[in-house]
Amino acid sequence: MIGGVLRGARRIIANLKPIKVPEGPARSFRDLWPGDAARGARLLRGEFEAFGTTRPLRPQEDEGPPRSTDWIAANTNGSTASAWHAAAHGFAWLRDLRALGTDAARMRGRTLAADWLAFGSHDPLAEAPEVAGARISAWLGHWDFLAATAEDEFRKQLMQRLAQDARGVVAGLPAEAAHRGALVALKGGMAGAVALGEETWLARCVRFLPQELERQFRPDGGHVERSPAMQLAALQDLIEIRNLLHGAGVEAPPQLAATLDRAAPALRMLRHADGGLALFNGTRDEQAAFIDLVLTQGQSRGRPPPFLPDTGFHRLAASRTLVLIDCGAPAPARRDATPGGLPRGADRNAHAGTLSFEMSVGRERLIVNCGAAPAADGEWRDAMRATAAHSTLVLADTNSSELRPDGLGRRVDAVTTDRFEEDGKLWLDATQDGWQRQFGVRHRRRLFLSDSGDTLIGEDLLEPVREVNVPAFVLRFHLHPSVTASLQQDEQGALLRLSSGVGWRLRTGPGIRVAIEESIYLGGEARRSNQVALHAEAGTTALQWSLARVGVPAPTTPESQPE
Repeated sequence: MIGGVLRGARRIIANLKPIKVPEGPARSFRDLWPGDAARGARLLRGEFEAFGTTRPLRPQEDEGPPRSTDWIAANTNGSTASAWHAAAHGFAWLRDLRALGTDAARMRGRTLAADWLAFGSHDPLAEAPEVAGARISAWLGHWDFLAATAEDEFRKQLMQRLAQDARGVVAGLPAEAAHRGALVALKGGMAGAVALGEETWLARCVRFLPQELERQFRPDGGHVERSPAMQLAALQDLIEIRNLLHGAGVEAPPQLAATLDRAAPALRMLRHADGGLALFNGTRDEQAAFIDLVLTQGQSRGRPPPFLPDTGFHRLAASRTLVLIDCGAPAPARRDATPGGLPRGADRNAHAGTLSFEMSVGRERLIVNCGAAPAADGEWRDAMRATAAHSTLVLADTNSSELRPDGLGRRVDAVTTDRFEEDGKLWLDATQDGWQRQFGVRHRRRLFLSDSGDTLIGEDLLEPVREVNVPAFVLRFHLHPSVTASLQQDEQGALLRLSSGVGWRLRTGPGIRVAIEESIYLGGEARRSNQVALHAEAGTTALQWSLARVGVPAPTTPESQPE
């Protein structure tokens, strides 16, 4: 509370001081990352796509009746409408126009920037530190594309707003957000300080960098938001900060290189063999080539660890089979929001998917989670965050953690994990207590992966902690859209066939109803898919299942784990 008041006071005082605004940036900047020409073409048509959600983004017409601006949300509801508008205000979409490489794309960038200065710049959301920081970085990284050959008045307006934003961001350090947004704000403050030649501002940013790195990254290198997508984005931030300080001739704190060396292997740990990311906690498909580029720029060659003990992810790999499991408690919450409505908690994109898993065979995905829609309307966004959208157990149609617009409410508190390895065989034993208060049971998931990778055996248990009547539950296995599924004749399992033709057989025991049901895959564009659902009646406390490659006998119980 006191810290927030002090930050506000510093920003007010900073805004009272005059600032010398140069005609252009003191040094050249270069945005490191490739854009998407298809998204750039959409911008030319007046549409902006962010996190899978497309909405109009059109400049006001010189002729014709005025209309409401697309920059400002009619109704902000926590992180739902705000996520798309925050991305619009952040201007990272300039790289998509740059990817088109046409004069029309350049002019659309200038027209939208001028429109934003006239109609969108006064939105409180635009002044949120993480949004302002992103915009500073985007403008400077695309200065040659956006403004170098523009009219003097346009460049003057950009530089004046950039200076205003940088002054506010630097004065407000350390940023209050408990998620990646604080790192984005710090990065933008640094870029603005270098561009404006403000050595005092830059020194302030560098002074706060070590503590921000400690807040953002756990000792195992995992990002505090527990999202593979945020792991990738935060690694990009670290690379940009390193390059920025090097270009400015400023010695970076040693914590920066150390954090990079931990964060890059953690990102590798969260990849499937096709190079893409596992779909946990707000993550969508990302091109493998782009992830490769980020890892190359990171200059860290560390191998992916088998697990992230502090962040809570495990990796079971044998031969061509890979299983990735979410074995961590949700990211920490914070209930207050920025003036623009953006949530401040690290759980802003958290899903109720504790103990869910994904499985791939070679470069083909077999078992997946449904993906994410972080910028969609509330109901659609929450449908992807629900426990039922993950490959795990769903008790009484109830989420393991309560979904709120700004994060999670009631939540999984304690997760325990034991891992064993012997002669290439892998065992994982994990529990979570998300349903303990309401239903009086803990969910326990036991997995065994054979040394050949041909068999994955699981057991899901509901362990009562008091005298209770255990409700009915469903065990869900969401399938990648490329997988076809058919019920076995005895209705005790299903045959799953990959696009390569390789088959896997999912089996369970008597008394469990096996059904193939509709699902959806929202890793990228929405695609229809299927899921295998194992329905257990009330009173059932254990369900055993196995996934075995066709042609390999499917045992019903795993080998005993080592002592």
